[in-house]
Amino acid sequence: MINFTNSKEIFNTYSGSEKKKKLIYENDKYLVKFPDPIRQKNKSISYINNAFSEYIGSNIFSICGFDTQETLLGVYNYNGKDKIVCACKDFLDDNKILFEFEKLALSSNPDKKIDTELTDIISVLNENSNLINSNIIKENFYKMFIIDSLIGNTDRHNGNWGFILQEDKNEFTFSKIYDCGSCLNPLLDDEELKLLDEVEIKNLAINCYSCLKENGKKINYMEYITSLKNEDCNKAIINIFNDIDINKINDFISNIECISPIRKSFYKSIINIRYELLNKAYKKLLNI
Repeated sequence: MINFTNSKEIFNTYSGSEKKKKLIYENDKYLVKFPDPIRQKNKSISYINNAFSEYIGSNIFSICGFDTQETLLGVYNYNGKDKIVCACKDFLDDNKILFEFEKLALSSNPDKKIDTELTDIISVLNENSNLINSNIIKENFYKMFIIDSLIGNTDRHNGNWGFILQEDKNEFTFSKIYDCGSCLNPLLDDEELKLLDEVEIKNLAINCYSCLKENGKKINYMEYITSLKNEDCNKAIINIFNDIDINKINDFISNIECISPIRKSFYKSIINIRYELLNKAYKKLLNI
């Protein structure tokens, strides 16, 4: 793995909950995310596996054809201890600004607070069709939702996706995919994974909730998608499913050197269970 310890550090201008540094690596700027300290009692691991989740989740998006923030796994020595980190390449330049969806929501409908209610999000996109191509943005949003369901991303909140504003042209485009650190059950340590049987793994795969809400309740990814009740979501399944190369995803996970075999097996198991459910929905939509 890459050792980022001696990379040049510059002032960190990024927000977010994780501890992070802004480093220069091979002449490019990277946001280097450090493992979160444990937030739950009685845990045997010294950090949350969010670096693995960020790296794998981002690469799965890339494998599925999305324009995605480049991520690298590496180590950083802090106080004599090597910590596994995920370095996320800065994809902005002097003319490009990341404009999170939450900022667009704040500028819309002054009489209503926009949370993660799905209908509110779609309403904001429609309301701002004078600024953005709302139809294309909705298509990308629902495609992102499908891949988030595959990796089990529980934190695609209004600040974790958005647009690129090209200031010199005053143009909005859908942003690269970024911030996937809350996928793939990062709170489970290897000892816990060893104790899971097939039924428990299947339950974890199926009972995974988005932070998006329907009628005030968080959406169960698989239940929502397989219900086929949302036409825009159905179109996204049809448009994106054949881009999900499950063999390539499995091979990618298998070839990550620093992850334990039990963790690799767990990742592949839950992803493959979700993939089969997406496949059933896809076939049902096409009457195959």
